[in-house]
Amino acid sequence: MNLHEYQAKQLLGSYGVPVAEGIMAETVEAAVDAAKLIQEQTGTKFWVVKAQIHAGGRGKGGGVKIAKSLDEVKEHATRILGMTLVTPQTGPDGKLVRKLLIQRDMYYPGADGTTSVKEFYMSVLLNRKTGRNIVMYSTEGGVDIEGVAKDTPQLIFTEEVDPGLGIQAFQARKIATNLKLGGVANKNMVKFVTALYNAYVGSDASLLEINPLVKTSDDLILAADAKVNLDDNALFRHPDIAAMRDLFEEDPTEVEASEYNLNFIKLDGNVGCMVNGAGLAMATMDMIKLSGGHPANFLDVGGSANPITVEAGFRIILKDPAVKAILINIFGGIVRCDRVAQGVVDAYNKIGKIPVPVIVRLQGTNAIEGKRLIDQSGLQVSSAITLEEAAALVKQVVA
Repeated sequence: MNLHEYQAKQLLGSYGVPVAEGIMAETVEAAVDAAKLIQEQTGTKFWVVKAQIHAGGRGKGGGVKIAKSLDEVKEHATRILGMTLVTPQTGPDGKLVRKLLIQRDMYYPGADGTTSVKEFYMSVLLNRKTGRNIVMYSTEGGVDIEGVAKDTPQLIFTEEVDPGLGIQAFQARKIATNLKLGGVANKNMVKFVTALYNAYVGSDASLLEINPLVKTSDDLILAADAKVNLDDNALFRHPDIAAMRDLFEEDPTEVEASEYNLNFIKLDGNVGCMVNGAGLAMATMDMIKLSGGHPANFLDVGGSANPITVEAGFRIILKDPAVKAILINIFGGIVRCDRVAQGVVDAYNKIGKIPVPVIVRLQGTNAIEGKRLIDQSGLQVSSAITLEEAAALVKQVVA
């Protein structure tokens, strides 16, 4: 599950991570009121107006603007709210902006009247090769961190953390030193790194990314932006975080699939897949590619496929106009193949005529009985026992 920036900062703040002051707004009037309140609290004369969508690159798409007056806050809020924001991460269709974050600008002068702000990059994530968490960081933060990683990888540092010990003080000090910070800023960075790592572990996150991480002119270390990805499988431990889910930011078919406990991910292909088990789903998608087709989705109905879940799977797949065929590939280990076959027949009859060819491959417990049910149903469904037979049928359809 992903969070909006304003939600991510709320979460990080609850773990003691210093974040830039900001207020979420859903109307232009609320945006101006938020700017006034931030001015009263901080004395700032500048604000940042930021679109809230689940995608990076908002600044490049025109979704992040500096306002140097309340009139400019109103102007930017009016333009950004309701716009379809297109960034490198949204795809060409973009995303509708329904919320804004009004934030204090970080480039304010220090006590000596000068502005000395530095931007860094920092993230916490799992290194799957070693099975350990790492803190990844760089002195070169900002919107072009991808370019830094590509062109100057030597400027990207990592610190691996023993999961049994957690991040140690010497590691946090090493990170602050590598970021070339001294004095108060160094001490504040040590505290920031420690709190950020604790937030990552405590919230069961799969990624925490701060870009930019800012050192202000008065040596504060603040998360000026924040991206948080959470492990869906751990949300039962965090009902307060689960309540932050924004369904508007998710694919409608994926939302519908979750209501039936189906694991569904939409892809850009022409053959719909309905499979039980993630490993079998991956093998099925490989088989479709080798047969000349392209998977239109990843759909795992789990080990307890039944008429209700099969029908839901059909309806979700058929919402994609690019689908030219549907392949159902079931291994009857936990579930009996004849039960799945009956579910296919029942779902087919309930939905009515399905406008694309349906191929059903059953293997495992009662596979022969399941194939017999399909063949004797009178429906326009092709059945197969082996993966090779299913591949040949797919090839006929997409050829």
